[in-house]
Amino acid sequence: MIFPKKEKTEKEIVELKRQIELSKLAITSAQNQFEHVVDPVLIDCYIYELNAAQLRYQYLLRNLKACEQ
Repeated sequence: MIFPKKEKTEKEIVELKRQIELSKLAITSAQNQFEHVVDPVLIDCYIYELNAAQLRYQYLLRNLKACEQ
């Protein structure tokens, strides 16, 4: 079954933009932490954290672009 796209309200779009900004901060934070750690376990941790933050950012951007069309 295919459901029609639900139009987002202005409040939802504002929240989406806020989440995008938070994702940018998470990416920057993970990059900064990665650059300063030497322990192999923490290096892996920040690689995963950075990848997750980037994927979330891409997801949120796609959703915002879909709303603006």
